[in-house]
Formats: sequence, structure tokens, C-alpha cells
Amino acid sequence: MAALARWCVRHRLVAVVVWLLAFGGVTAAAAVTGSAYSNDYEASGTESGAATKLLQRGFPGLGGDSDTVVWHVTSGSVRAAAVEQTMTGALDKIADLPGVASVSSPYDGQGAGRISADGHTAYAAITFDHGAEDIKKSEAEAVVHTAKAVAGDGLQVELGGSAVALTESAGGHTAEIVGVAVAAVVLFLAFGSLAASVLPIATALVGVGTAYAGIGLLGHAMTVADFAPMLGMLIGLGVGIDYALFIVTRHRRGLKRGLSVTEAVTNAVATTGRAVVFAGATVCIALLGMLILRLGFLNGVAIAASLTVVLTVAASVTLLPALLSLIGMRALSRRERRRLAEHGPQPELPTGFAHRWSAFVERHPKVLGVVALAVMTLLALPTLSLQLGTSDQGNDPKTSTTRQAYDLLADGFGPGVNGPLTLVTHVDGAEDKLALDNLDATIRITEGVASVTPVTYNGGGDTAYFTIVPTSEPQSKKTSDLVDRLRTEVLPRAETGTTLDIQVGGVTASYDDFAAVIVGKLPLFVGVVIGLGCLLLLMAFRSIGIPVKAAAMNVAAVAAAFGIVVAIFQWGWGSELLGLGRAGPIEPFLPVIMVSVLFGLSMDYQVFLVSRMYEEWLETGDNRRAVRVGLAETSRVINSAAVIMISVFLAFVLSGDRVIAMFGIALASAVALDAFVLRTLLVPALMHLLGGANWWLPRWLDQRLPRISIEPPESRAAHARLAAATDAEVADVLAEGDQRDVRDTTG
Repeated sequence: MAALARWCVRHRLVAVVVWLLAFGGVTAAAAVTGSAYSNDYEASGTESGAATKLLQRGFPGLGGDSDTVVWHVTSGSVRAAAVEQTMTGALDKIADLPGVASVSSPYDGQGAGRISADGHTAYAAITFDHGAEDIKKSEAEAVVHTAKAVAGDGLQVELGGSAVALTESAGGHTAEIVGVAVAAVVLFLAFGSLAASVLPIATALVGVGTAYAGIGLLGHAMTVADFAPMLGMLIGLGVGIDYALFIVTRHRRGLKRGLSVTEAVTNAVATTGRAVVFAGATVCIALLGMLILRLGFLNGVAIAASLTVVLTVAASVTLLPALLSLIGMRALSRRERRRLAEHGPQPELPTGFAHRWSAFVERHPKVLGVVALAVMTLLALPTLSLQLGTSDQGNDPKTSTTRQAYDLLADGFGPGVNGPLTLVTHVDGAEDKLALDNLDATIRITEGVASVTPVTYNGGGDTAYFTIVPTSEPQSKKTSDLVDRLRTEVLPRAETGTTLDIQVGGVTASYDDFAAVIVGKLPLFVGVVIGLGCLLLLMAFRSIGIPVKAAAMNVAAVAAAFGIVVAIFQWGWGSELLGLGRAGPIEPFLPVIMVSVLFGLSMDYQVFLVSRMYEEWLETGDNRRAVRVGLAETSRVINSAAVIMISVFLAFVLSGDRVIAMFGIALASAVALDAFVLRTLLVPALMHLLGGANWWLPRWLDQRLPRISIEPPESRAAHARLAAATDAEVADVLAEGDQRDVRDTTG
């Protein structure tokens, strides 16, 4: 790492130009090729996936996305001549728009079912040529504008569907701007130097910007969800600014101790840079753990997010040293430079609140440990009621046209019309057709069914489907119960004595199947991620206690963050006030992604906190001093980093996207709890209570484990001397205990 830092300092202009060329080249390539994102939630081997494929083969015309235009009158009827004339003209114009395959009007001979019983609401079905992921935003916007243009004079017109959702106004880049602005303020307050506060942000923006464009290119090679770039930016800005902050802090400490700019940069990268690389590796391992689930939808998300982390780490240890050498002593504030010139180099001692807090934790480890554990347990309790399921346009903000269309349909036709189920089967012979004709009547009297369309056959007569409207909304447990009832009771009886194999598809069925697949693989996934993370910490810190505590703390942070997400999004505590729509279940893929991200991020503070303790332990062999010094010297920078990361994550609530808002709140909550409760309270309290056992590792295991170096070379030499001592000698060192105050330790 030191050699890399020296090269970047000597060739600083080359390093900067290479990064700028990479950023410009990848961005230009992404602009030329365009994006190719796809939200394919289908899990292979599920019944709903089989139903979708069979329907597409038998009825190719149903392959395009189907959206709705809903209109409502508060007085009179939608059958009134003026209303019918207005809406028929609008629907005719929509039918002629590019990308629209067909429009089914409620005013034609077969559309009577699309007019509500009270006559106040009607809707038309719009079928596009392609699926929602392949529809151009301009085509969807043309449909929305054409329909909305006739609204007024007591006529309300709203639109719903996946294509229409593309036109919903999002927060643009407001989230990123707000997050970066808050981070800049925090950095300036922490450093007092404008140049030093700009560098972490510039480094993160270059790394994240390159990754953002790279994810766009990645979408052409594999399935990448449309929220992956935003998720990558969210993670990248948070960790990128923090990683650069840690390195700049160490660099500034070296300058204050009298090191030259080159020496300070080299020392910062050789020490803190190692921890940055290690922390980034843990984040990537946690993210890439999603690959073991073998779900194409999550593979793209995992690789996209990991790409962002890799590039931000690379920028932190290559671009940042070059920039630090360019600004020279301006990394210090004017007052700090003046003090250095007048009084000479002085060690930066941990004083003030950081010192007092470290001493306070040392004096009261039991009480503080119990308080921290109680807080985490209380916040984690809502996780026990976590419900995975469909989050649809009924959860959109009240002001959105998709939410208003959803509500109008639910009020006029019943909540189930927003999420019909589809029964699809291959047909072979007269016996199968007779069974299907009889099944129609059986389904109508099944509990939870509001209505069912007559069986429809394709042109070859070898494929048929029913459309069932449930009595409950798509995200309701009653609808899920209906899916189970059809699959386990109704349909098996109808298939008896025939060759029918009826598959149940639809929104609720597909999400339930997706959730079942994920839940089934979740224990393996969590076990692999925790196991790999613990193995890395074991090799780095040569201790069994450190990785075990890290795993426990990470699980606690994840559980508490989930509890907050459940309270806000599933229970609806403030979701409408935050503009996040009404309460609803949690998307099935969110737990996996959030476990990966949260587990990786929570490792960061563990690495930065314990690595400083480890340095002190290797030098002195005194656990009390190591914990005291480590906490005192890192708590301020960890708290500053946490404030930055929390600000960036919370800013993404402004994105207007419910999924991204979930990520933002979950990550912000986890980081806040991790930094202010776990790493600066519970972890040091436990380490004080455990004493020298924190650093215990059987000698036979120590000899066989490969070494991953976080500490600088001089600390590795100290570790070698300490490991060479006998167990009795180490015990004597621990028993003596150095009782000097934390301020006796130089920066």
C-alpha cells in the first residue's frame, strides 16, 4: 500500500487524468448504448413463472404490458352522451399512438363489465406492443398526456399500470444533491479546511459516477433491475465519502506530527488505507453472497453494487493520495498551519468529549452494555411481524395518478380488480374442455372469488385461461390464501381424470412464489455471508472473540433496522407524512439485498474501531488501554463518518421511489445504531468485560491461518514478538495492566 501511495504522489497528474478519462469514457459509452434495465422477478421453477410462459406461448397478443385509463364522475353517469363522446375520442387517439397495440373500451359490445354498478366509474384497457421494461418513457408519456387532456368539468381521468409508472415524477437528482451538500457541511466543520473537505466528496463522486455509468453498460450483458444504479449510488456515496474521510483524517494527523506531505500521504494509505481496502472487501463479500441464491434478478443487483464499492475503494487509495499531494499543507486549516509554524509538531491527543466518553465506558461497562442491548432489542421487535408480499400502486403517494387510478378501481369495482389471478393450462381433447367448462362454476362459488371470466381458448384450441378477480386487494393475506386454496383444493379436484395441469399466475401468485423461494434460501445465504465475514476478521485480527462479537453486532444492527422499516412501511407509522404512500408489505427481494448491504456496512465501523485497538494491543499487550485508546481516538471520526452516511442515505427518501426509500431508511437506521449504540457503546463495554480474552486465539490455529494484514508493518513486527511469547508471559503482561490515562498515548 505504501508503494502504491508513493507512486500516486510522484505521478499525481497521471493518476488524476487516468481517473477522469475512465469516468468520461465509461459515461460516453453508456450514453451511446443507452440503458437496458429489467425488473424480472420471476424465479425459475415456480408455478406462477410456468403460468406466465404458457400464457405467452398460447396467446402471444397478451405478451405486451397492459395498463388502464380510469375515469370517474361525481354526479351523473359515465354512460352520459357527453362523457362517452369525450372518452371515446380520447381512447381513439390513444389507439393511434406509437407503441400501443390495442385499446379495449367499456363502450363497445363486450365492455359492460368495465362500468361500475353505480355508473360513476369506468375504465379501458390499453395493451402495449412490448413489456413495461421495453416501453419508451416518451410513449407512455404520450398516453398519459392524451388521456389527461380531456379531464375537467366534473370528469376525473387517472391512469395506472407499469408503463404509466414510468412517467411518475421522481425526485430527480435532488436526493444526491442534498446528501452531498450535508456531507460537505459536516466535513468542513470537522476539518476547518475547504480543500480537505472537498477531496472526499470529489473522490467519491468520481468513483460513483464511473460505477453509475458502468452499471448502465452492465445491463446489456445481464439482467439488472432499474433501481440498481440508484442503489449503487446510495451505497457508493455513503461508503466512498466515509473511506476518503478516514484517510484524510489520518493524513492530517501526520501533518500535525511534523511529517512531510509525501510521508503523511504514504503513512495514511499504508495504515488507514489498508483498513479501507479490508472494509470494502467485506462489503463486496456480503453483496456477492446474493449470488448463491441463483436468482438472475438479484445477480445483477449484487454485481452492480459490488462494482460501485470496488471503484470507490480504488478511488480512495489512488485518486485521493494524488489529490492530497496536490493541495499540500492546505489539508490543514489556516489556524492549524499557523500553530504548526509557531509551535512545531505536536501529537494530536484525544481530549474533550471523546476522551471523557471513553473513560466513562471503561468505568461502567455493565450498565452501559445492558442499556445498549435493551435499545437494540426494543427496536428489533417489529421484525418478528415482517410480512413479505406485493407492494403495488396502492402504496404510491396519494397525489400520484397511479394511486388515484388504483383507488378509483377499488372503490368502483372492488379491491381485487387491481390484481386479478390467471389460471392457465394446456388443453388436450374434449374431456379437458368439458372439465374446464365445469370448473367455471366451481370457481365462482369458491371463497375469496368475486368474479371469473368464461374460459378463453387460443386459436389452436390447445391452451386456455381464466381470469379471476378476488374479493380482496392483491397485497392482502386473503388473496394469498385464495391462491393456496386454488392450488391445493379446487384445481386438483378439477384435474382428476383429465390431462389438465392448471397453473395459477398473476401478481399475488408471482410475488408469493418469489418470496417462498427467497425465504427458503435465506438461512443458507445469511450463514454464508456471516461465515465469510467472520473468517476474514479471524485472519485479520488473530482472535476468535472479535469476529464472534462482530457477527452478533451485525445481526443486531440488521434486526433493528428491519424493525424500523417494518414500523414505517408495513405498519404505516409516518409513511404518508414522508410521502412514501400507505402501509403495505415488504417486497420479497428487499430482505436479501438489505441483509447484504447492512452486513457489509456494519463491518466497516468494526474494522476501523478494532483496527486502532489492535494496533495499541500489539504495542502494549494491555486490553484496557487498547480499548480505551481505540475508542477515544476513533469515536470522533466514526461519528463524523456516521453523520455523513446517515445524511446521504436519508436524502434518498426524496427520490420518490418506495423501494429506494426503504433502502435509505434501513441503511440510515442501521448506520446510526451501529455507530452510536453498538460500536461506541456496546462493543467497547463488552471488550472491557472480556479483558484479554478478546485477543485469544489457539496457537495451533494461529500457525495454520493465512495472514491478512490490516496493521502497518511496524505493528506486524510487534505482533510477531507478542505471538512468540509463551501463554504464561502473555498472561503476566495482561495481569500487570497499564493504568496510564488515555492521553498518555500519542496520536
